[in-house]
Amino acid sequence: MQTIYGAPSFSLESNLVSLHVTRDGGHLAPADFIFGNRVVSPYALAPWKPEDIDPSLPVLLKNLRGDFFCLPFGPQKSGPPHGETANGQWHLSQQSENSLTLEIQASDVSANVTKTISLRPNHTAIYCEHRISGLDGNYSYGNHPILDLSAMVEGQARLSVSPFRWASVYPEYFSNPADGATQALKIGARFTDLKQVPLSDGGTTDLTRYPARPGTDDLVMMVSEAATLEQPFAWAAVVLDGYVWFSLKNPSDFPATMLWLSNGGRSAAPWNSRHTARLGIEDVCSHFCDDVEISRKDLLLNDEIPTTRRFTKDTPVILRNIQAVAQAPKGFGLVKSITPSGKNQITLADENGSEISALIDWEIIQ
Repeated sequence: MQTIYGAPSFSLESNLVSLHVTRDGGHLAPADFIFGNRVVSPYALAPWKPEDIDPSLPVLLKNLRGDFFCLPFGPQKSGPPHGETANGQWHLSQQSENSLTLEIQASDVSANVTKTISLRPNHTAIYCEHRISGLDGNYSYGNHPILDLSAMVEGQARLSVSPFRWASVYPEYFSNPADGATQALKIGARFTDLKQVPLSDGGTTDLTRYPARPGTDDLVMMVSEAATLEQPFAWAAVVLDGYVWFSLKNPSDFPATMLWLSNGGRSAAPWNSRHTARLGIEDVCSHFCDDVEISRKDLLLNDEIPTTRRFTKDTPVILRNIQAVAQAPKGFGLVKSITPSGKNQITLADENGSEISALIDWEIIQ
């Protein structure tokens, strides 16, 4: 075990990917991907190390980085935010050349969770699996990857998601001025196009371009269209400097994708207005970032949007997603589609008709 950015961490690598997962909280980052002579590291690290902030703060904030699994999703009345899975100590269960399996007994939900991170030779992809057993009742959950776009100029990165049937800005203050926070988007505004999302002071803004709206933190949620034979997964993609980061999910497991647009809108400690140009792309079954009690109220039932999943104690549930990168030529634009192009390959097409391919075992998320 190594100490990475102040946190004891497990490590895994292939010929094209190397990554670290914190023991405390199970946060995945940094992760380096190799394109020939170039190495890219898309995942965010908090602008502080664990020892730099108030020791009474939850592990979630001390080790904040990359991707972590949340069960339940959001705050809790009698447990840490985003659950013990994002705060508790994970134990090594098994490690092989290509995979790392960690385990936690999450006492806040009385469940056992195993996290398996797998790599494949010649794939610039991270295959993530969470197996939940012993859980009983209705719970929210989600994956919480955060990207660091601080090296990009304003509006340089291009963000897109697969077709969605419902979308809204968070229905209350996400960044409350009473807490010294600031947001840009109109509370509860519905939208059908990421390029035209209502602002609180009138007009609209283009969420497909980021970083943007400095000094604000906002949250939106989109509910993905169901999978089909032609489009067997939902996706999100960010075009960065010469490459694309993307994620693939099964929308029946993760009905919604949330965007946490964090660009310095939180002034309270430990944020101190320095958490800038970060982008959370969170695949969830939840009512936004609300606590599980609110998610259990089925507030979106009229729109046929599940915000919790029914778990039974004797039936394990396996949740999988894929997070990957693909090298892109200069001028590659906003991703318009990601589709299968063979058993172990996908094709990304941009708004200009250009295409790139990547080796991805996409069938594992069906």
